[in-house]
Amino acid sequence: MAGRFAPRPARTDVRGGQVAASPGVPRRAPAPARVRTWAPEGPLDLGLVLGPLRRGPGDPTFRALPDGSVWRAGLTPAGPGTLRVTGRSDGIRGEAWGPGADWLLDGLPELLGSADDPSAFVPRHKLLALTRHRRPGLRLTRTGLVLESLIPSILEQKVTTGEAYRAWRLLVRKYGEPAPGPAPERMSVMPAPRTWALIPSWEWHRAGVDDKRASTVLRAVRVAARLEEAVGMPPAEARARLELVPGIGPWTSAETVQRSHGAADAVTVGDLHLPGIVGWALAGDRHADDAVMLSLLEPYAGQRHRAARLILLSGKVPERRAPRMPYGDIGRL
Repeated sequence: MAGRFAPRPARTDVRGGQVAASPGVPRRAPAPARVRTWAPEGPLDLGLVLGPLRRGPGDPTFRALPDGSVWRAGLTPAGPGTLRVTGRSDGIRGEAWGPGADWLLDGLPELLGSADDPSAFVPRHKLLALTRHRRPGLRLTRTGLVLESLIPSILEQKVTTGEAYRAWRLLVRKYGEPAPGPAPERMSVMPAPRTWALIPSWEWHRAGVDDKRASTVLRAVRVAARLEEAVGMPPAEARARLELVPGIGPWTSAETVQRSHGAADAVTVGDLHLPGIVGWALAGDRHADDAVMLSLLEPYAGQRHRAARLILLSGKVPERRAPRMPYGDIGRL
């Protein structure tokens, strides 16, 4: 969890070359965008709200551009779709393309935190009160999609974020489909469940994914429909359903429902860095474990995930005293 929520400068990855159309065959113009404008109540920071959906600077499903727009490619129940979100003087403008365009626009308010209630959070530490004051546009996103957050969370189990981001990038670019509409180059929609199930074992290996994580993804996509049903459940029940799949534990289920449900209380346990960060910020204890972290967050019951996000956004983290976790690439073995 640590380090994946703070907004980072956008980077644009460009694939060299394009597939030329056959001579005499005109390039098909993209279908007109479907458009929706939504006016949020209170301030809203697109980077803070949508930042947790980006899995690394080269994520094929997410792009933040210098003009302030955020692009997102998703596999919706209605099919693939691309969403472009921009802030305007009259509110938030959403433009969408593809079979999933209407679904994406219908979910735009919840994606931008309309179902979230920031007023429910009562800061009991000066650091959190100050950070909330400085970040008034923070809302918790709710995508309404389970698998798109579950699979990259599985890939992030027990490895560095760099390894996990690389695996997600390689697999989505190779097995996903191009994002509909005039999306930025190299944007892709993540593969459908059946496509994930048909990825050969050697391709998982080339992407740096070990057998344990690959097997967990395969078990999850076999019951994809049942897992997607969890989006209609309360977060606790949704987590219980996810954890019925062998290989999915509390860390992975929390990381998933934080995004799919906008779960304000789904604090991540089992993280390598988060307990020390929370312990340092709230009690000066850089060696805090999960039990200490949960004890410190107890005053924020019902809002513990929001409290953890504010701590990460505060920038108050302990200085590193040990080498970084070594980067491994089993694809080279």
